[in-house]
Amino acid sequence: MNTIPTVTKNLLIINVLMFLGTIVAQSYGIDLNNYLGLHFFLAGDFNAAQLITYMFMHGGFTHLFFNMFAVWMFGRILEQVWGPKRFLFYYLACGIGAGLIQELVQYIHYETVLSAYDSVNTGYSIIPMEEYLNMMTTVGASGAVYAILLGFGMLFPNQPMFVFPLPFPIKAKYFVIGYALIELFSGLANNPGDNVAHFAHLGGMIFGFILIMYWRKKDRGNGYYYN
Repeated sequence: MNTIPTVTKNLLIINVLMFLGTIVAQSYGIDLNNYLGLHFFLAGDFNAAQLITYMFMHGGFTHLFFNMFAVWMFGRILEQVWGPKRFLFYYLACGIGAGLIQELVQYIHYETVLSAYDSVNTGYSIIPMEEYLNMMTTVGASGAVYAILLGFGMLFPNQPMFVFPLPFPIKAKYFVIGYALIELFSGLANNPGDNVAHFAHLGGMIFGFILIMYWRKKDRGNGYYYN
């Protein structure tokens, strides 16, 4: 742990502690994900602070493990290049941005469903409206993680990477593009059994791209260049 940069290390610790806290709270009948997860903004349980807290909550050990593995693997490199302040800002800003995109997508879905129900005059008699709205809850650091992947791909585009199950290395830029296309396809497929916030992942990458391009322009004006 001593070799991990400060912000990356603290992000890992906070996420693990929050996950353990969630398990303990569940034993007392308290669902922290319900309180700290990101609810749909029209729901009664929504709170603006959830745009930050949701990215420190996870739906299970596997969800937590893969997100934190990516933070450790790629986040520490970005922190070493950018420094702790810029990296922390990037992580939080992209996580918030991912949440905003997810809210927008959920609103479009909500309006689509509402129109469909109105067109056949069935209303929401099967499930109360408030309960339906509060079911739209997002948890996880994946939006910020996908932004980290994008950042690594933009800073080190030609870095070879071994990706299971491919038997040969691919460049980081193709790895990132491939992940983005998979998320876009999965999001547009709108599989009813898919509970992954694909557009939140894409939202994190979009905000990450905007930030990196802004910093590149700003840093070049100050005499700094990225390869």
